[in-house]
Amino acid sequence: MNARRWLTAALVAAGGLAVAAGAHAQAQGDAAKPQASGKPPNILVIFGDDIGQANISAYTRGVVGYTTPNIDRIAKEGIIFTDYYAENSCTAGRSSFITGQSPRRTGLSKVGVPGVDVGLQDRDVTIAQALKAHGYVTAQFGKNHLGDRDEYLPTKHGFDEFFGNLYHLNAEEEPERPYWPKDPKDPVVKAYKPRGVIKASADGKIEDTGALTSKRMETIDDETVGAALDYIDKHGKGDKPFFVWMNTTRMHIYTHIRPEHQGKSGMPGNDYADGMWEHDQDVGKLLKKLDDLGIADNTIVVYTTDNGPNQFSWPDAATTPFRNEKDSNWEGAFRVPAMVRWPGHIPAGVTRNGMVSGLDWFPTLLAAAGEGDIKEKLLKGWAAGNGGKNYKVHLDGYNQLEYLTGKSDKSARNEFYYFNDDGLLVAMRMENWKIVFCEQRAPGGFDVWKDPFVCLRVPKVFNLRMDPYERADIVSDQYYDWLSKNAYLAFIGSAKASEFLETFVEWPPSQRPASFSVDQVQEEVDRKIMQYFEEQKKKQGK
Repeated sequence: MNARRWLTAALVAAGGLAVAAGAHAQAQGDAAKPQASGKPPNILVIFGDDIGQANISAYTRGVVGYTTPNIDRIAKEGIIFTDYYAENSCTAGRSSFITGQSPRRTGLSKVGVPGVDVGLQDRDVTIAQALKAHGYVTAQFGKNHLGDRDEYLPTKHGFDEFFGNLYHLNAEEEPERPYWPKDPKDPVVKAYKPRGVIKASADGKIEDTGALTSKRMETIDDETVGAALDYIDKHGKGDKPFFVWMNTTRMHIYTHIRPEHQGKSGMPGNDYADGMWEHDQDVGKLLKKLDDLGIADNTIVVYTTDNGPNQFSWPDAATTPFRNEKDSNWEGAFRVPAMVRWPGHIPAGVTRNGMVSGLDWFPTLLAAAGEGDIKEKLLKGWAAGNGGKNYKVHLDGYNQLEYLTGKSDKSARNEFYYFNDDGLLVAMRMENWKIVFCEQRAPGGFDVWKDPFVCLRVPKVFNLRMDPYERADIVSDQYYDWLSKNAYLAFIGSAKASEFLETFVEWPPSQRPASFSVDQVQEEVDRKIMQYFEEQKKKQGK
């Protein structure tokens, strides 16, 4: 530890990039003032699923053959981000938003599957719980993916209501596969059958409304978006502000289009494009509801997604100009579309190039609600409301409210840390420099999920302004010569990453990430075998 600190200090003294002394050194803006009316803003956060920047016409002007005018409207009336980071897969991207913590810290880095005992933990405060302390009514609709046991449901973690599904769509389809056991008493069925679409409330009521079959997938977003519209109708004119987190199943694989919507995109035979047309229509319905109720000016609207595109199922897949895809260490896994609108507070038609992360919404939206220093309070211990549970956690997000409102021209975030789904730190970004510690060498496809990451003895370095698509090590004959002359950048990044990793000692993970294979079982078996050998030695007096 001392050596790392010495290296950091030496690099700064030598004129290298300014290196923060610890993980908390980035500056925060002042707390936002509440609305003049005394009522904090309503908050509507809309998550798509596995959608790339290229699939939103606000980014690419219809180069993929269709447009998304309703989603584009949010950007036109607010801010669009070029350097916005989610996580590299579904559960991680959703957990980082709702907790403001790195998926390594919550243990929610691996894609959640049926029957696994990993999910959102009680010790990790959610943005819903924090907003409830400010008088918000809260509801979540659509995909959750943060654990399928009752104790992991949104209504156990700050949401008054929940209606939606608990997994990725291809997991929900597994009972329809030909090799799935037909006997409902089969141990596999009992242990791993997906739960249906759940309707739950904070009073403990839980209703399974039936399986999310491939047929129901054609219209499930009609159900959940419809429920969100009803909720906004009910609470939009009330005395309390609302927080609605709307998570559509579009555009996760596999896409099932109802017959009457086939070809609606203007691209016959392109189910993905038709699904994006449906998705854009759903966003339009939500925006229209705010308009009809006359509450658009006092509602923050966020549109983003959980991770970068999955591409192994092409042509039923999103696309991205960034390198690789979902579940890798490359920008294609993490860099996603994002935009935000808040009339009268956030300027319209603005592009922001600063680094922003899904982690940042927790402290940013709390600041908009009047709690500008939630990050600092949670480090010391903070009770969610009068007599509420006391939480003490390390938020990895930053309050970006001044950056959004134009009071600051610089993002509060100078760094971003890329974790893979095993919870391994595989890269970090500092300003425009990306340092890659471990890389996925499969160029894409299902191999990205199957093949291991290769950890490098000397990290690779990319300048994400000069080379935003990370092609230099592939196409340039000069790359490694350039890297050898600028290796100090890798040392600086390693030092900063080391400082960040040290925070996990004081603020350890809530749980160990799950695994898709038998590696964790093998480790436990090996541990028990070694324990047996030690006991035998003691018995033999050796």
